[in-house]
Amino acid sequence: IGMKTATTGDTLCDPDKPVLLESISFAPPVVHVAIEPASRPDQEKLAVALAYLVREDPSLQMRTDEETGQTVLSGMGELHLEVTVERLKREYKVNANTGRPQVAYRETITSSAEKIEGKFVKQTGGSGQYGVVYINIEPNPGKGFEFESKVKGGNVPTEYIPAVGKGCELGMSAGVVAGYPMEDVKVTLTDGKSHDTDSSEIAFQMAGNIAFKEACRRAKPVILEPIMLVEVIVPEDGLGWVMGDIARRRGLVGERESRPGGIVSVESEVPLSEMFGYANDIRSATQGRGGYSMEFHSYRVLPAGLVEAMREGTGATA
Repeated sequence: IGMKTATTGDTLCDPDKPVLLESISFAPPVVHVAIEPASRPDQEKLAVALAYLVREDPSLQMRTDEETGQTVLSGMGELHLEVTVERLKREYKVNANTGRPQVAYRETITSSAEKIEGKFVKQTGGSGQYGVVYINIEPNPGKGFEFESKVKGGNVPTEYIPAVGKGCELGMSAGVVAGYPMEDVKVTLTDGKSHDTDSSEIAFQMAGNIAFKEACRRAKPVILEPIMLVEVIVPEDGLGWVMGDIARRRGLVGERESRPGGIVSVESEVPLSEMFGYANDIRSATQGRGGYSMEFHSYRVLPAGLVEAMREGTGATA
């Protein structure tokens, strides 16, 4: 029963009067958990069920971790993922185990670095590998990753320039602070060196990757954490607790609004990492009379005091 090929965001209309409405824009997922079948019979059913759920809910994403082989489910919050796991059990009869929710941190750079060298030279008897590049790197707010070449004189053969860009783009997958994905970086290839017989695409790709990593270390890298726009609704006598609790969670209190029936609405911006378990906390503090909702707001720089603990937790080294 129902349509098998339509997805969220599609436009349904009369074939004789076609119309296409503007597609819906969804914020990126900010929480992820590892998910695995509770038993062997659930293994195949889990993959099929998750595929259906991801198709109908664009704010839900699924991927396979290349290092661990685990299936990772990403969504808009702790409750979002809890509901998804419950739907697996209720609608698809699939029992699944999940790990502890993890925040989707990002990394970026806050400064520029110029003339950074990346050298990949190997000689192993026969033909070797030779590639040398020089790059500039700079922040690229809101534009993702960009790569351009300003090489003159053929110091880097034209056919190898895309390989340099690919090497830099691969470096975006793991930052230099704590290994989180990077965003909003522009790379300019300015010069390089090649060898008539030993240069290759892989050599220049590796050289680009080496230069990119070194450039990021010099460009004042930072960790970005997702900030959520949180609306809390509580009785007036719970307002004091809400204000103090938001401050304790590193939140910024915004507008407050009084509503009929002695109810108060408080808007705030709170780091997602501080919101785990909030549903239980607010129920306990308000005897079940309070509630909240939240949505993704933006990414902001993680305070310096928390970065070292973050790096220790991931085992990263600069």
